[in-house]
Amino acid sequence: TSPHSFPTRRSSDLAGFWLARDLVTGAALPELLDAATVVFVPIFNVDGHERFGANNRPNQRGPEEMGFRTNAAGLNLNRDFVKVDTPEMAALLGLWRRWDPTLFVDLHTTDGAKFEHDVAVMVAPKASRGDDLEAAGRALQGALIERVTAAGHLPLAFYPSFDVDDDPSSGFTDGDAPPRFSQAYATTRNRLGILVETHSWRTYPERVASTRHVLEAVLAEAAAHGRHWRDVEAAADAADRGVAGKRVVLMSRADPAAPRTIDFRGYRYQRVPSEVSGGTWTQYDETQPEVWHLPLRDHLVPALTLTAPGAGYVIDGGYAAAIAPRLAAHGLRYQQVADDADLDAEVWRIARPTFGRTFEGRTAATITGAWTRERRRAVHGAIFVPVAQPGARLILHMFEPSAPDALVAWGLFNAALEQKEYMEPYVAEEVARGLLKDPAIAAAFAEALKDPAFAADPARRLDWFYRRSPAWDERMGLIPVFRVDAAPALAP
Repeated sequence: TSPHSFPTRRSSDLAGFWLARDLVTGAALPELLDAATVVFVPIFNVDGHERFGANNRPNQRGPEEMGFRTNAAGLNLNRDFVKVDTPEMAALLGLWRRWDPTLFVDLHTTDGAKFEHDVAVMVAPKASRGDDLEAAGRALQGALIERVTAAGHLPLAFYPSFDVDDDPSSGFTDGDAPPRFSQAYATTRNRLGILVETHSWRTYPERVASTRHVLEAVLAEAAAHGRHWRDVEAAADAADRGVAGKRVVLMSRADPAAPRTIDFRGYRYQRVPSEVSGGTWTQYDETQPEVWHLPLRDHLVPALTLTAPGAGYVIDGGYAAAIAPRLAAHGLRYQQVADDADLDAEVWRIARPTFGRTFEGRTAATITGAWTRERRRAVHGAIFVPVAQPGARLILHMFEPSAPDALVAWGLFNAALEQKEYMEPYVAEEVARGLLKDPAIAAAFAEALKDPAFAADPARRLDWFYRRSPAWDERMGLIPVFRVDAAPALAP
C-alpha cells in the first residue's frame, strides 16, 4: 500500500492508481463498487504529462520531475470545457456523454503562497441555483471537509489565492467560477463537480496521501448518497425542459462589503523592499507556524441574472458549421433551420468592436451593447438550439454575450466583428455631400461636431457618413446568434 508502488509523475495519477488497485482488490471501501461505478481518467493532458522535467513547476516541492501545464498546442485544457478547442476535451466529453456522471472530480496541484493547509476541496454548485442540487452541493462540501480533517489534513473549502497577489493580509474571495473550469462546467450540466487542489509546497508523498484521502471521502459519500444525487439531478434536468422564458441566475459573486474573519494556518512572514525587482519581496519562515486572521469574502449574491429566450437561439449560416461540433461534443440538441426562414428575433450589435488580449490562443472580443428586436432572414446553414433541454444553463453560457464564457467573448465570432469593406476618402466626400441634403442627417452631423475630438478627426467624420450610407454592411458588428421566442421554420 505504499504510494511509491507505482512509477508515475503526478500525485493525482499516483493516488488514483493506488486507490483503484485497492478498490478492485477490496482493500479499500469494499462495498463501494456494489453501489457506484468509478470512471478514472489517469492522464488527461497526455502531451503535458510527457513533457516532463525537473524545472517545469518552480513553485512546487517535488517530485524530481514533473509534466507541463499545457498540451502540445500550448492550450490549458482546464480552460476548454465550454469552447472545446482541443481533441483532448472532445474525447473527455465523449466519456461524459457515455457515462453521464453523477459527480465529476478534477484533481490538481495549485501554486501559491506558503502556508500549512495542505489541500482545498471545492464543491460546486456553491450558489446561483436555489434548488436541491445546490443544497446537495453544500451538504457534500461540509461532509468532505469533516472527513478529510478526520484523516489528519488541514483542508480548505475555497481556492486559497490572495485578493492582492503575494499579499497575505489581503485575504480571500470565494464565489462562482465560470464554466471554462471543470467543477463549474459540471453544474451547467446539472451535476455535482469537485475541484481538488493539493498545495504545491507540501511534499510529494504528502500530496499523494491527501489526494488519496479526498478520493476515499468522496467515494464514501457517493456510496451513501449517490442515489439521492441522481434523483436531485434528474429533477434539475426536468426543470431545464421548462426554463424557456424564465429568469435564471447564471453567476454569483462574493459581496465585497460582507467579509468575515477566519483563522488561517500560515507561517510567519515579512514583506521587505527588494533591490532586485524594485518591488516588495514576501519572505516566509516555515519554521515558525502562526495563525493569520484574514478576511474571507464568501457571502454570495447574484452577479448575472437573465431571462432565457422563449424558444432558443439561432446560429446563423456561415458560423453554424463551427458551432455544431461543439454542441455535439456537449451532447446538446440542435436542428437545421430552413433557408431564408423569417425570424422575429432579438439581435446583439457591437457598434465599434474592440479586441482584448490573447488568451488560450484566442483573441477575446470586448462585449458591449444589448439585445434589440429585429426581423432577420436565416442564412443557409443556420441551426436552431432549443433552450428547453437538459444543459440549458450551458446553452445560456455559450450564447448570452454577457456571460463570461460566451463563445463570442472567446473570439469564435470575431470575423463578424471585423470590418471587411471600406470607402475611399474621395468617395466618402462625395457621399457625404449627398447625405447632407437630408435635413435630419445634417442636424445629426452638426450635433456630432460638438465633440471636439470628433470634429478634429477627418477619418472619423468621413466614417460617420459611410456608416449612414447604403454601402455600409448592415451585418458589421452583428453577433451571428439570435434569440427567438418561437421555433423557426426547420429544414425538411
